[in-house]
Amino acid sequence: MLDVLNPALPFIAMALAVVAGLALSWLLRKTVLRLNRKRPELQATSRVARQPLRLALCLVGVRAALALTAGGESWHAGVDHLLLLAMIGALAWLAIAVLLIVEAVVLTRHSVDVADNRRARRLRTQMILARRIAVALVVVLAVGTAMLTFPAIQALGAGLLASAGVISIVAGLAAQTSLVNVFAGMQLAFTDAIRVDDVVVVLKEWGRIEEITLTYVVVHLWDDRRLILPSTYFTTTPFENWTRRQSEVMGTVEFDLDWRAPVEDMRAELRRALAGTELWDERVGVLQITDATGGFVRVRILVSAADSAALFDLRCLVRETMVTFLQQNHPQALPHQRWAQAADDGGTATRRKAPLRGMGSPGPAAASLADPHESQLFTGSIEAVERSRAFTGPGDEVFEERDRNLASRN
Repeated sequence: MLDVLNPALPFIAMALAVVAGLALSWLLRKTVLRLNRKRPELQATSRVARQPLRLALCLVGVRAALALTAGGESWHAGVDHLLLLAMIGALAWLAIAVLLIVEAVVLTRHSVDVADNRRARRLRTQMILARRIAVALVVVLAVGTAMLTFPAIQALGAGLLASAGVISIVAGLAAQTSLVNVFAGMQLAFTDAIRVDDVVVVLKEWGRIEEITLTYVVVHLWDDRRLILPSTYFTTTPFENWTRRQSEVMGTVEFDLDWRAPVEDMRAELRRALAGTELWDERVGVLQITDATGGFVRVRILVSAADSAALFDLRCLVRETMVTFLQQNHPQALPHQRWAQAADDGGTATRRKAPLRGMGSPGPAAASLADPHESQLFTGSIEAVERSRAFTGPGDEVFEERDRNLASRN
């Protein structure tokens, strides 16, 4: 009977080890959840470690069972080595899962869905980068440990250590740019220069920091594009961070209006518009004339909002409200072009457009294309007027008037 059971004994031991591993993993998970029952976020995140925990415990049990029941078999060394490699991978998987659970628990307790979330966003950025660095270290250690289980690699260890200096120099020169970006990413994470969900302006583009890695930063632009920049950009190039200390911002709305613009009526309309919207945070709401040169006055409206997104909508609302108000109630305040009456030497009144900056006033090119009657090419004598008729033809009322004036003078 013992002879019959002896070949099957290793398989029975492995089955019992698997059952024991599954039962132990279930017991450990229930114990951890019971001890942390006041943290409901752990209930959902603990599922990440369920499979690697089961695998690691089962492999440990199977390896121990085979060592007890088949330690003297010829095939045991090869199988045990495979089980050791699998166990190293399972433990690395379990360590990564634990890191993910810790990150999820910390980030859940510090939500960014609040008005003042600067501290939460800073912690979120640091946790994400710290988790990624830890995962990279776990993978490197797991691979290194697995490689050391091979006798041939252990024999090469002395040679590798001897040439480590040369290899490190070559690797440092080859990966100089990548290493600079890695250190720049770590600097961004722990110096609080930028955080996830910060509002920034980079390369004249407005957007939010969506992701910070060890080598690059992803900026989610306002039109749903993604701008990917190396980490060194934010450590070597100036950029705007609109939420560095607080999210409240101010913005302007400017108008170029006629000198007859009703400033007090516009101030009253601005107060009504701001009072009727929730976009305004009631900090700043000012209307001022900042310039009065040329043919217009420049009216600037300064408003404030709780964040940059609300500020953009508030500026659009104020601009639309004031334009509609001026169109319907004060059309004379809209920009106008003025004409000045002037008399020439012959007593004829001519109309000249007054130069108005920013209102389509004629420049030198327009003056060169003026009516040839106003030029001095064919005036000054009766002969000149006669020559002009060859170009303009008879029946020109202006030239007939000039003929009469010249004839009366002579």
